[in-house]
Amino acid sequence: MNTRGAWFMRDIPVIIWLSAAVVIALIHPFFDASRWLMVHLVALGGFTHSIMVWSVHFTDALLKTKQVETRLPQNIRLGLLQLGMLAVFIGVPTNLWWLTLVGATIISGVILWHAVILMNRLRIALLGRFRISVRYYIVAAIFLPVGATFGVLLAYGLPGSWHGKLLVAHTMVNLLGWVGLAILGTLVTLWPTMLRTRMAEGAEIASIRALPVLSAGLAIVVLGPLLDLRWLGVVGVGVYLCGTAFVYIPIVQAARGKTPHSFPTFSATAALIWLPIALVTLAVKIITNGWESLATNYGALTVMFLVGFALQMLFGALSHLIPVVIGGGPRPVKAGIAELNRLGTWRVCTTNLAIGLCLLPVPSLVRVIVSSIALIALASTLVLILRAIFVMIRTKRKLKAQPAPATTGNKPATTAPKFSLPQFMASVIVVALGAGLGIGLDPSAAGWNTSPGSSGDVEPTGEVTRVEVTMANMRFTPESIDVPAGNELIIELTNTDASEVHDLTLENGVTSERLSPGESATLDVGVVDQDIEGWCSVAGHRQMGMVFDIHVVDNADPTESDTSPDDVTPSTEQDTTEDLDFQATWSQDFEGYDPELAPAPSGTTHEYTFEVTEEPIEVAPGVTQTRWTFNGDSTGPTLRGKIGDKFKITLVNNGSMGHSVDFHASHLAPDEPMRTIESGESLEYEFTAQRAGVWMYHCGTAPVTAHIGAGMAGAVIIDPPDLDPVDHEYVITQSELYLGDDTSIDAEKALSDDADAVMFNGYVNQYIDQPITVTTGDRVRFWVLDIGPNRPLSFHIIGGQFDTVYKEGTYLLRNGRGPMDPPDYTAGGSQALDLLPGQGGFVEVEFPEAGHYTMVNHVMADAEQGASGIVEVHD
Repeated sequence: MNTRGAWFMRDIPVIIWLSAAVVIALIHPFFDASRWLMVHLVALGGFTHSIMVWSVHFTDALLKTKQVETRLPQNIRLGLLQLGMLAVFIGVPTNLWWLTLVGATIISGVILWHAVILMNRLRIALLGRFRISVRYYIVAAIFLPVGATFGVLLAYGLPGSWHGKLLVAHTMVNLLGWVGLAILGTLVTLWPTMLRTRMAEGAEIASIRALPVLSAGLAIVVLGPLLDLRWLGVVGVGVYLCGTAFVYIPIVQAARGKTPHSFPTFSATAALIWLPIALVTLAVKIITNGWESLATNYGALTVMFLVGFALQMLFGALSHLIPVVIGGGPRPVKAGIAELNRLGTWRVCTTNLAIGLCLLPVPSLVRVIVSSIALIALASTLVLILRAIFVMIRTKRKLKAQPAPATTGNKPATTAPKFSLPQFMASVIVVALGAGLGIGLDPSAAGWNTSPGSSGDVEPTGEVTRVEVTMANMRFTPESIDVPAGNELIIELTNTDASEVHDLTLENGVTSERLSPGESATLDVGVVDQDIEGWCSVAGHRQMGMVFDIHVVDNADPTESDTSPDDVTPSTEQDTTEDLDFQATWSQDFEGYDPELAPAPSGTTHEYTFEVTEEPIEVAPGVTQTRWTFNGDSTGPTLRGKIGDKFKITLVNNGSMGHSVDFHASHLAPDEPMRTIESGESLEYEFTAQRAGVWMYHCGTAPVTAHIGAGMAGAVIIDPPDLDPVDHEYVITQSELYLGDDTSIDAEKALSDDADAVMFNGYVNQYIDQPITVTTGDRVRFWVLDIGPNRPLSFHIIGGQFDTVYKEGTYLLRNGRGPMDPPDYTAGGSQALDLLPGQGGFVEVEFPEAGHYTMVNHVMADAEQGASGIVEVHD
């Protein structure tokens, strides 16, 4: 009886998930969650399925328990596993936390079920050496639900430093626990088989000794970040490394008897080399960077553990096992092995040379090209695995149709491929050409001076000037440096800010990545022969004075200068507003901001989640701007309640920079709830509404003009206690549009109040093409807030007269009577509600007859630049 499950459920899903990872790698610049998805398609999709399948295969082989379980429950487990993984792959990128929770729960349940099945096999087995390998699988399975729990908490969003700590714990439990233990437990028996040699003496004892050491080390590694003890994390890595050494002793002994000779063994050898390198690197990063900086600068470790170790081991194991499992006799097996060994030396050497080069401080363009070469080498293995499967199946069918002389066994031919020197030289040439192409396209990154306007007359001195530059409080320190002409300049850059993300961009094209607080980077500016300007490219930071100057001097040591930010020539970015047409109409499928306002919700506690995202939004017909949003719209959602109501706000920052939120409706110290949080963090903000009014909320992170101008503001309406009933209620907020030379906000325009358009509810003239509709005789209330950040609002409806005006917490006019009018006086009216930025109120009006009543900002220049709409009245 076949107990290993259907072929499709055994191995094809692995190829599907890994192929999907290749596709995501190709299109990763086009969506935000690409890096997370690539990592988890490989780690969760590829490894988890493979471990589930092959741990059962090896357990049955070692314990002689093939008849214990039928195919059906295995396929059910594997099918549920695919559903759980799909839920996670959809839930995390789309921020559907409940779907992520469901997926992680399914995966954890399946893995624990898998562990129970393995324990049952271990209990009933009468024979079998190396029972310790099965115990590795069981311990690994116990670790995975722990890692999944950490992952769910990360998807939910945790405040402060907990995100970084749990990210480290999550990756270590899954990579070193679930994946690492499964691989190390398998290698003791699989490695000699791959080499076609005898197992080293004492291999089983080494595995038995290693398991408790590896488990203890992993537990300590996880406790390190959770207890915020760096030294404990380093100790845990050291203990895990010692356990790895126990496993490696018989592995090395076996390799000394029979050296690696084929793609599967070459790939596995490379993987075995990367694991200790990754562990040592992890220990160094823990001690030098700390948890949060380590979590935000995890790229190198991810490559080492995921690609260098785990993925190459997976490819090596599959390339060895697939021909054995498909079988069919020597001819099909030989055909499959031949396919899997095509360019085996080239693939392994190219992958590892490229990985090693990418981990060095090479220019970004070199890293892009070389990593693409590594991707091609890795993807070719997937293609060859599929090709080997089809070739073997086709060969078996031919043999079945035309029987050959009887032979037995699935052993391959005795001759095996060897290490190919020509293929190795070809891989060196390919990687070198890729690096050379990257340098050729960006010579300045290699230290060849191509600064704008460089004459090339200055001879390089061969000397290096190194300077340390810190970033904090919207300033570089020092703000300028002097460099001897012809010297190569190296800048050691550190972000010492408490909460803000910063970078350094130079006009010659050299730039750092965005650095979170505590992170550092090294910039090789190249040979300097003329002055160079620099700045922080985070929107608005340059306009706040975050600029940096490099001055060339003759025969002088580098010293700090007193150049003021005011001396720096501002950017001459071109305004790209040619597509802004105030006469253009919105398309029929346009969905703007619904102004209709629902009554205050029942209950006295209102809970909301504000997710910060960066969204490309069409803010005017044919004009798109990347808006910084609370919950994805061009302006923030409107909240409503009553005096005494409690508001609980969870702010989740999924943007690329620091953000905050300031509720004017709250009456409390701003230090904690209004603090700036980094990307990936969250905070809880609670307040009780104490006074009625139309209150503004907004991001308070500097520069505030840019953050409000980019869309991070909205209204909180607290009803007056004696609010009169009306037939309709609408909310109108006014804000300004500042278009940059790309799709981002022009922070300099916002700072100087140079608006390109003025908008109601976040879109230019949206209520011209989609009017607000009411009926004659209806009483209508308009709640109005001036978001700003700069322009005043004089809210007026052409043809309408307001008999009730409420501004900043008090009635100026109510049912036609002012505060000083006698009780029977109802003849008063108002033509406009005047508001400055940050002020709000409401007006009430009845429309006497059908028609089209235009609502405008009666600062007419703003009305003609987008702050207008239509109230369409029907009989």
